[in-house]
Parts: sequence; structure tokens; C-alpha cells
Amino acid sequence: MDVQRLELLRELAERHSVTAVARATHRTPSAVSQQLKVLEREAGLPLTERSGRGLVLTDAGRALARSATDVAVALERATAVWDEFRNRVTGDVSLVTFPTAGQMLLPGVLQQLAEHAGLVVKCTDMDPELSDFPALTSDFDIVLAHSMRGQVPWGGRGLTVVPLMTEPLDVGLPTNHRLASRASVGAADVVGETWIGVPDGYPFERIVHEIEQQGGGRVHVSQRFADMRLVEAFIMAGLGIALVPRYTSGGGQPGRLVLKPLRGVDAERQIVALMRPDRAERLAVRTVIDALRTRAARVQAEHTS
Repeated sequence: MDVQRLELLRELAERHSVTAVARATHRTPSAVSQQLKVLEREAGLPLTERSGRGLVLTDAGRALARSATDVAVALERATAVWDEFRNRVTGDVSLVTFPTAGQMLLPGVLQQLAEHAGLVVKCTDMDPELSDFPALTSDFDIVLAHSMRGQVPWGGRGLTVVPLMTEPLDVGLPTNHRLASRASVGAADVVGETWIGVPDGYPFERIVHEIEQQGGGRVHVSQRFADMRLVEAFIMAGLGIALVPRYTSGGGQPGRLVLKPLRGVDAERQIVALMRPDRAERLAVRTVIDALRTRAARVQAEHTS
């Protein structure tokens, strides 16, 4: 069977529509459909079937799509071995990050990778809901994602997951707040405060719910923002308190924001890199991952020393 047609079947398994596959592979929908029909003839079994106006995979189609992943991994692994023999790290690597991880990690990573003249890392940022991170691996080589402990929305999806770091989440307060002189705060101390929250579905929400449970009250969220710079601006203006990532807080305005560890609540996030397993084999991608791990370790060491 043709490898490129196998890859189209795999794309259909991940993207769930011929139109989406056509858009991602720069083909027309009719061209994708024709290639899938040829693949069916090669396989000797129906691989797709009609469902409404679209196509879905049959059991045989899903099994072959999983095999297509194995084929792609093997091909990328072979190419990586050859690149290592040539001692050449070349190619483009696309990376998407949520904003605070990008601020914390990417400038140092790109500085470190500047020694590889043939390696081009193209970065962009998004701040999706927790459940949306895995889907981004279809369009980017590396996806920087974060989750709270116990939340692993990418489990069981066949992705390669590389842990990068654990970052504490503190309670951000204006400097004149009644709790600003405390070494730490508990759920009962802050449950009655006005909060600046994140959009529904974002990872920090779980911690707010745990504060409510332990503090015995309801958290009043007056505003919701995805951008932590906006959250910090509202804190510094005295308009509420919020959960703030420890390593990227401050907004460049020291002395106007204080952070307090949250006692008795598991307030930390795990930052990981997600990849499709074939892309994770590429030498260029592995080189970027190594730089991410090095930078993440350095950031943690700087804040714990």
C-alpha cells in the first residue's frame, strides 16, 4: 500500500472529515476521496463508510490507520538515524505554546538553538481549553500544554508526552491587601474574596473549586481573563485576587504584586510537550525538545536556589 495514501487515512482518523484532511494536506476534498478509494482497492476491504454527509472509518479502517502511525514512526526514525550520521540538524519545526510558557521558556530556547543554522523553529501562541491541547498536535510538531495534577486529557490518544516542569500556582495579592504580610494563605482565608478567574474550562478552575470545598464557601469571580497580564493588572489595581503562576508573575512591575503559597491545596501545574509519535522521532524535533528540557530545568533551579 502506498505510504502517502496511508497517511491520508491516518489524517481522516484524527481530523474526522474529508474536508479537514483536504485543508491540512493542501488537496481538494475530491482528490482526498479518490486517494482513499484507491487505498481501499489496495487493502481489499472497505475502509470508510457513509455517515450523514461525511465519511467515517470502518473497523478495518481504524485498524489500518493505527498501522499507518507505526509506518510513519518507522520512516521518521530511519530518517533521523541518517541525519545523525550526517551530523546535521536541519528543517522546520512548528511549535504552539500557551502564553506564560512561551514567555518563560522560548526566548532562552531559541537563543540556545541559534547554533544550528539549518534549524528553523516557528512559534505561535494560543490559550485553549484543556481538552483542546491534544487536537493541536495535528497541525504543530510540538504543543506546549499544561494541566493540573490528575487531569490528563491527552491520555490514551497515542501521543508522545515529554514532561518539562512543575510550576507552583500562588495567590496573587495587591501589596496593600490584608493578607499581604502572611507567609502563606489557606482556603478559608481567601474563599470570601473577590476573584479574577479564567474562562470556563481552563485548567486553573479545578483549584478554585477545591478552595470552595476546603474553605466552606463560594468563590465570587468578578471577571474572567485568559491573559495573565490582564489578571495581574486587575490584582494590582485592587480589583480582586487570583491564581498566578509563580515563575512568570510580576508583569514587569515589581513591588505592586505579592504572591502567597496556598496551604492545603494542590496548587501546581504540570507543563508538558505533546507530539504525534512520528514527529517526535525527527532529529530536529528532538533537538528542540532537548533545549526545552534544559531551559525548563534552568528556570526551576533559578527559582528554588
